[in-house]
Amino acid sequence: MAAPNFANRTLFHCDNLPVLRGMNSETVDLIATDPPFNKSKDFHATPDSLASGARFSDRWKWDRDVHPDWIEQIADDWLAVHAVIEAAKVTYGEDMAAFLCWLGVRLVEMHRVLKPTGSLYLHIDHTAHAYVKALLDAIFGKRNFRNEIVWAYSGWNKRLKAYLERRHDTVLFYAKSKSSSFHYPTRPWANKREYVKVRKQKLRTDDEGREYVLSDAGGGERVKRYLDEAMKYGVPLNDVWHIDKLNNSDKGERTGFPTQKPLALYERIIKASSNPGDLVLDPFAGCATTPVAAERLGRQWVGVDIWDGAFDIVKQRMEDNRQLLGDAIPTIHYATTAPERTDEGEIAAPVLRLKLQRPVEPWQRLTHAQIVSHLLDAQKLPGTPTEANKIVCAGCGRVLEREFMELDHILPRADGGANDISNRILLCRPCNGYKSSRLTLSGLVGDNRKRGWMQNQNLATDARDQVRLKSDLVRDGLA
Repeated sequence: MAAPNFANRTLFHCDNLPVLRGMNSETVDLIATDPPFNKSKDFHATPDSLASGARFSDRWKWDRDVHPDWIEQIADDWLAVHAVIEAAKVTYGEDMAAFLCWLGVRLVEMHRVLKPTGSLYLHIDHTAHAYVKALLDAIFGKRNFRNEIVWAYSGWNKRLKAYLERRHDTVLFYAKSKSSSFHYPTRPWANKREYVKVRKQKLRTDDEGREYVLSDAGGGERVKRYLDEAMKYGVPLNDVWHIDKLNNSDKGERTGFPTQKPLALYERIIKASSNPGDLVLDPFAGCATTPVAAERLGRQWVGVDIWDGAFDIVKQRMEDNRQLLGDAIPTIHYATTAPERTDEGEIAAPVLRLKLQRPVEPWQRLTHAQIVSHLLDAQKLPGTPTEANKIVCAGCGRVLEREFMELDHILPRADGGANDISNRILLCRPCNGYKSSRLTLSGLVGDNRKRGWMQNQNLATDARDQVRLKSDLVRDGLA
């Protein structure tokens, strides 16, 4: 694993995407973050508060908030993520799809910067919860999902006519791998009576005067559970966490930031999935709840936020926690530009660089749309004009409308395949789905023959030949 290319206690004041992309891979132990929720509303800080002037809009538009390069990157390298976004567009609308695309490119980078032992806790509410869960399944893998933590909080109930009062948020907990760090969270027992009541057993005393209860160990065996050990360990928590929200009367912690979360919530997360000295990242640092919680617990931290007052509020909150931090206010680094990666050979490990970077030719910079346009012309049904909308699948030889054709790699990206037109092909949806990222184009063609899916081998072969010819013409500047 590469060394971090950023200092502990750094607050980056800029968009978090270039910061995430500039961080060395596998350098972060824990990400605990509270991104926007796609609530279609604007948030403003409390006037005359520590966070006065803070505001942000949680509204998303496809043509305003989504960069075309993000769509191409996701479509090329993260097909499952692309499928989630497309499903959201159909079932919810373009605003949800835009939000997921905006968040998705950032989550991909968060996954990259986490160590194999690392974890992600992502705070969300009901608005986009289901779609973000599917997005994280696509990026981290469904087997690395750990918990859907329900953060339940109290408040005045209203008599709503159409639905129940909503009194919880969700924290989605994913591990990077099976080896992720985890310490089972507990809370203190209120008193001895609470423990005995939960155990539903009579309190006994042994010959040495130690109190205990008898507990079922399975197989008819009974064991002693000593009270002093149980009280010291605490109550093992489940996935419903009852922690009060902050309100205007919380003078000691409240900053006035519109979406501030309690320190107790993030301290519990940090204790559960990191160790003292580990590095905690919050790409949506806001009013610095994660950095302050990390500092109080002896962890390193890095935060990112685009709000102009983020640095000042971090300093102020560290000052407010002076006693808990040992009367020493830590030095906080302020940066307005993203770090530059040093884990690809330029600085960190030049001896590991086996190939020199070659300059990128203009034909290798074609956009997704430009590549598709060239391939549609190459794979059109022989003897028909392009506008006839009849395209030959290069995998099975079926002739279909262009709407049923999808762009894929000849050699999968996972095997080192390039993203330019020399390694691209149009396949029908069934062929593209079957090929996935596990087969080369030749492997797909061979399997199609064996499983009886080949419709017209001559047309498929001709389509592949025409794609190679078109690629050569594009490369030579003749198309």
